[in-house]
Amino acid sequence: MAAAAAALRRATAGLTPAVTNGLRWRVFDAKGQVLGRLSSRIAVTLMGKDKPTYTPNKDEGDVCIVLNAQDIGVTGNKLTDKVYYWHTGYIGHLKERTLKDQMRKDSTEVIRKAVSRMLPRNKLRDDRLLKLRIFADDSHPFTDKPLEPYIMPPRKVREMRPREKRAARRAKQAVKT
Repeated sequence: MAAAAAALRRATAGLTPAVTNGLRWRVFDAKGQVLGRLSSRIAVTLMGKDKPTYTPNKDEGDVCIVLNAQDIGVTGNKLTDKVYYWHTGYIGHLKERTLKDQMRKDSTEVIRKAVSRMLPRNKLRDDRLLKLRIFADDSHPFTDKPLEPYIMPPRKVREMRPREKRAARRAKQAVKT
């Protein structure tokens, strides 16, 4: 019981009514989404750029709740090639962890870092990140809020080998004539 209360306190920390008054609560489902595309949509929503009243010097973005962070996907070889670095403060203590290891350790931190690095580096960045809540699975404590699901636009996949496709089309036309 105490662990559940602590988890609820941690999930709602900093989200006072003064901070969230008049804001929408947007829910992003990360299951099967590409990390960069999802993160950029979350960053736009946190900044409020999707609203007609957007002003760069005001924090008018919405509260974003991200579910299923452990089911996020990446393209290419990023699972093994993308590396997160940090320094402990001691001489020679530059630490590194691949994306695969970071997903195994804490998948919510991967999305948090991606969104954080897409936000402008100014005084509003910390306040905007306070309105970002990420959960590894699909359970969250915000069931009493008026939640709006965010529907991701369909992904337009570029044709990988247009030359072969054109050659097949030409061969097909040559057979017809």
